[in-house]
Parts: sequence; structure tokens; C-alpha cells
Amino acid sequence: MVSPPSLSRGSETAGTLLSPNSTLNTPCNDRSQPHLNLDPLPTDEDGSCYTELYPGPQSYVERLRVEEGSLGIDPLRAEDRGFYFSPSVETVSSFKPNRYQSPLMPKENKPLEVGILRRVKELLSEVDPRTAAKHITKADCMVARILEVTPEVQRMMGVSSGMEFLTLPHGQQMRLDLLERLQTMSIMLAVDVLGCTGTTEERAGLLHKIIQIAAELKSTMGNMFGFTAVMRALELPQVSRLEQTWTVLRQRHTEGAILYEKTLRPFMKSLNDGRESCPLSNTSFPHVLPLLSLLEKSMVVGEGTEPWEVAEAGVDVVMFHLGAARTIAQLGGIYRSNAESKLQGFQGQAEVLELFLTDFQMRLLWGSRGAEESQVLRHAKFDQVLTALSNRLEPPVRPR
Repeated sequence: MVSPPSLSRGSETAGTLLSPNSTLNTPCNDRSQPHLNLDPLPTDEDGSCYTELYPGPQSYVERLRVEEGSLGIDPLRAEDRGFYFSPSVETVSSFKPNRYQSPLMPKENKPLEVGILRRVKELLSEVDPRTAAKHITKADCMVARILEVTPEVQRMMGVSSGMEFLTLPHGQQMRLDLLERLQTMSIMLAVDVLGCTGTTEERAGLLHKIIQIAAELKSTMGNMFGFTAVMRALELPQVSRLEQTWTVLRQRHTEGAILYEKTLRPFMKSLNDGRESCPLSNTSFPHVLPLLSLLEKSMVVGEGTEPWEVAEAGVDVVMFHLGAARTIAQLGGIYRSNAESKLQGFQGQAEVLELFLTDFQMRLLWGSRGAEESQVLRHAKFDQVLTALSNRLEPPVRPR
């Protein structure tokens, strides 16, 4: 695998600050590989760069705005009357499953308790896809510090936006938390399908509901992070191999099957390949999984080869996503405004929101004790559980 380029100011790919009606990058319909303007930017005279652990009094984004002649007053620094607070290096996850208390589960629980799973299935079947997408988006934006970020948290980060923070060296713990959230959400949704021991029609109905939620996250909420998590659940090999279930889906829920196969899957692939992006005016949470995977490769769990690991287009895809990361870091305020607009007046249901909290999902999947084990160990073990559940529903055909 080609080592990803440094994120220093002198080697970053150029990304212009876009208007709310533009896209992060124009889709390249006539090209097989992504394209970026790779003209090098001048190095700062003081030698500062984007990879510094303790940035200067101005954040990276502010320095860019100075260069563009459009610097505004940062309320955070105005309140501090010119005093600069060094950012904190977080080393502990924001998820605390051992301290988590929920009316949906006892203080201590075993992995995949039947009673809890049954209640989860009931809640998911009752909630409509758009409402579910709003709950997911609210939880996603809280973890990523897009919404409800206090001045104290901003001081700890050293920047005002979680979208800039996740690109910085001292934002590693949040990157790990986002990867944990994405993987745990995918597994929980897969368990909801694989744990359905009823008829094939029931499982097909669950698949249809999950596809509808993915569509709402993509189009209505503009939440590419949540969209990616849901799509990963549908693309897990233990789910995608259920031929009988997918056949019934095509027969009973034809529109949903076509939506998934002709629209959602190709769009997901184009996002990962760097050939498509979402309109900025509709995006509440941009597509950050490629950046998380590049920066925290050792913590990524999953099968298959990522687009940037393919020799033919790997470097181009890496450069595209690094360039997109620079642009994303500049647009935290727009993502916050979009998220607030899409969630305006939204009154969440407490039990439904709990379903999409990572602490709840960790306790559901691994129990009160297992949730404290290392991430790699937990996910490796659960991959075997998913395989066993899948094979029980539709036993693999042995070659004659």
C-alpha cells in the first residue's frame, strides 16, 4: 500500500472554500479516476504546518482565511481576550458502556439477550424510516461534535469544529470513536436481520426498512456517515449471502430492491472511489470514512480491499480524499447550520434514540463485561457470531 502523503501545508492538495450551493468536488462523469488540482501551496514562513500538535494562536482554517482576506472574528478567541489555550490530547473514549444505564436493559446484561433484542426489533419495526434517520443523525452529529459543542469543548479541541478536529493529530481519539460507532451500528443492524428467525418474508421486510433508512440518511438528512454505516450493514457478507431473503425482497418490495441495487450501492461506491460527492447545501455530515481509514488503518475492521489500496488508482483516490479532508475542515460551520436546519423542531423519542447510541449498542452486542474488551478483539469475535447466525438461516450449499 502506498503511504499516504503528509498533511503538511506544503503538500496538501488544493481545496477551495465552496459556496453552499456547490459540491465538495464536481463528479467526474467522464473520468474513471478522481482528479484534483495538485499545485503545491507555499509553506508558512514560521514553519507551522497542519500536523503540529500545538498549533499557533490561529487555527489552520483561520490562517487560510487570512490568506484569502476574509478573516472574521472567532467568538471563542474574542471571549478569551487574546489568550490562547493549548488543546488537550484526549486518550479516553467518549463511550462509557460500563457506566451506561438504560430503561431498555438491566444494569448488567449478557451479550445478545433475547428480551432486549425483541424490544429492539419492535422499536425498529414501529418507527418510520425518516424518524429513524433523524435520530441517527442527531446521535452522529453529537459524537462528531457538529452539534451542541460548548466553548469548553472548543478550548479542549483547540478549534471550533469537530470536522476540523478529526483531521488533526490530537483528534485521534475522536477518529477512533467514530470508527467504533460506524462499525457497531453496522453490526447491530445486521444482527437485527440475522437474528430474525421468523419467515423469510419477515427478514425481507427488515431489509426493506433498513434500505429506506439508508435512503433517508442520504437524501433527506445529508448524513453520509450514517448512510455509510447502514450500507455497511447491508453489504456485510453474512447479510449479502442470504439469497432467499434477497429474492423475496425483489419480489415483495421491488421498489426498495431497485433503489438499493441501482442507486444506493453505486452511489456508495462512487463516494469511496472519489468520483462523486453530495451537494454542500444538503450535507449535515460529510463522507469521512476514507479519511478515518487512512489515518487509523490499524483500527479498521472489515473484509475487502479499499479503493485506495488498488494499484491502478490507489494514489489518485488517496489524494482525492486528503484534498476533500482539507475542504471538510473548513466547512464545519456550514455542516452545523445544515444539521440544525434539518433537525429543527425535531422531538426525539427517548427509547428510539437509545437504539442508536453507541453505548447501548456496545452493551447489547457484547454485554456489560465484554463491552470493555479491546475493539479489535470484540469485532473479530463477533464476526464469527454473525457467520453462525447467517449459516443457521440459510445453510451454505456444500459442493458435491
